[in-house]
Amino acid sequence: MLVQAIRSLLFYGLYLGQTVVLAIVIGLDAVLRGRTGFGWAAARYWGASNLFFLRWVVGIRSDVRGMENIPDGPCIIAAKHMSDWDIFAILPHTRRPAFIAKRELMDIPFFGWAARAFDTIRIDRALGGEAIPAMMEDARAALARGCRIVIFPEGTRKAPLAPPDYRFGTARLYAELGVPVVPVALDSGLYWGRRSLVLWPGTARARFLPPIAPGLSAEDFHAELAAAIEGETGRLLFGAYERGLAGPIAPELRERLEALRPQDPSGDTTTY
Repeated sequence: MLVQAIRSLLFYGLYLGQTVVLAIVIGLDAVLRGRTGFGWAAARYWGASNLFFLRWVVGIRSDVRGMENIPDGPCIIAAKHMSDWDIFAILPHTRRPAFIAKRELMDIPFFGWAARAFDTIRIDRALGGEAIPAMMEDARAALARGCRIVIFPEGTRKAPLAPPDYRFGTARLYAELGVPVVPVALDSGLYWGRRSLVLWPGTARARFLPPIAPGLSAEDFHAELAAAIEGETGRLLFGAYERGLAGPIAPELRERLEALRPQDPSGDTTTY
């Protein structure tokens, strides 16, 4: 435990330290020159270097599959969100991403300037329904620039197997923009907990799932998106649990994981 805590502290120092430096450099460049190749190169370095630090400092490997499900044209990538690993892992496969982010993040000096240079779409939750038209306008402009929109449908990080809370904002984007939506399932919260300062070694997994084509009602899409992400996320979490986890498992999470165990026709649980 002590060794892993020290490794985690070292990782946080590297991660937060370079994030602050890069935010200042990219933010100033964005103010002076707008969107540039330098900014995108720095963003790609940021994501790749943090995956490197996670692998070699705390022992979190990355396994991302299903990229063949991402359409060549405009689309929305809707991902489960458990930790910052999710951003690093998804980023290389988004071509030119336009992340949807809370206004509070965009108001941070330097960080917010850098985020605007990367086509980030701001959503002001304090405005309620009035925030949606502005978000839609920015989303259409981002798609016109060749971006792929990236959104976390629950709006915040969730603990593994916590009750899902999918907002209707993604369904509104789907209905208004008329582009495919690629669900993304993942299990990173088993290794980088939402409120845990200690990161645990293992292999974090993400899966890009088959896209949901345009044409469904907002309600049907909302249900299909949640079912796809939650179903595959459950399979990833249970598979990791069966293989064994280095970190502690809270009793409530263990109970929920055991509830996912398949049963054979006789009613006995099956272990893989």
